[in-house]
Amino acid sequence: MNRELQPYLSQIRPLDEKSMEMARLKWAKVAKPLNSLGILEECIIKIAGIRETLQPDMGKRALLILCSDNGIVEEGVTQTGQEVTAVVTENMTEGNSSVCIMAEQAKVDVFPVDMGVARDLKSGSRHTLISKKVSYGTRNFRKEPAMTREEAVKAVITGIELVEELAAKGYGLIATGEMGIGNTTTSSAVSSMILKRNPEELTGRGAGLSDEGLGRKVQVIKEAIEMYGLECQDAVDILAHVGGFDLAGLTGVFIGGAICRIPILVDGFISASAALCAERIYPGCRDYMLASHVSAEPAGKMLLDELGLTPFIQAGMCLGEGSGAVAAVPLLDMAYGVYKKMSSFQDICIEEYKPLGGS
Repeated sequence: MNRELQPYLSQIRPLDEKSMEMARLKWAKVAKPLNSLGILEECIIKIAGIRETLQPDMGKRALLILCSDNGIVEEGVTQTGQEVTAVVTENMTEGNSSVCIMAEQAKVDVFPVDMGVARDLKSGSRHTLISKKVSYGTRNFRKEPAMTREEAVKAVITGIELVEELAAKGYGLIATGEMGIGNTTTSSAVSSMILKRNPEELTGRGAGLSDEGLGRKVQVIKEAIEMYGLECQDAVDILAHVGGFDLAGLTGVFIGGAICRIPILVDGFISASAALCAERIYPGCRDYMLASHVSAEPAGKMLLDELGLTPFIQAGMCLGEGSGAVAAVPLLDMAYGVYKKMSSFQDICIEEYKPLGGS
């Protein structure tokens, strides 16, 4: 399967083990207790393997916010109406959203992308809207597949190309974000089908559903699994049947990171759903991912565990938009600053710490 993506997947190479080993040795010589920055040290080692260098300067950093509408909103699975997607997306181009303000503090450039918002959008003066609209929203997957396989593939390739474009402009770290009313429903459906888990285990209240609304959301996903489960042969099929253009595009962003050798920051539940799709399409994509935080949504930790990724923020966040991924950027900057600038034990004439073996 995935023959449509093979020209892209064939470009992926493994992490550079030599650079990673050299980065481990460098950390061991930094004049501080061994492994005292924990997961942050491992992240810098992984980035060295991704970038194939002992000095993995991340350069410019970007936030890709993929925006799209979802036909499943017709089924009453959200607290707000579909029109909110367009309003928030346009606000992002004006810099008027939570994540835009956070990104400004973290020195992250923001790129809102229209993957499939249900109406034409105006670009604001702060962040130029990138128009990659596949269609004006997906279809209601309770009645028919959300999109065709061809549309899903197009969205995945669009995500790959977005990373290629940023790589050509010198970006060395990409955070993932999304905006789309109804996309916790699509993400729950995709995750349930990929993990073969009961929707009750994975489905949360999103932006504040009542008990009745949550029950309706779970029922809609159950019906979709019964309807499409046997038809879906791979992750692209799952995205096409119950996903969204934002999810498919983000899947491509994670694949693009592996192709272009750029670390990609996983945000929350929705981003992690796309990350798992990428890993299913090409096992090994997870080596190019960093988990920023663990979402408060029920499936947040479950998806990261499946990916084998450990988050370095646990703050109970569930805002989406890339907010957790952007919040992680200063931590990576600080860790790299220590790695790059701090004196070695030899520099200050102190004996190195030695690993202590257990008895």
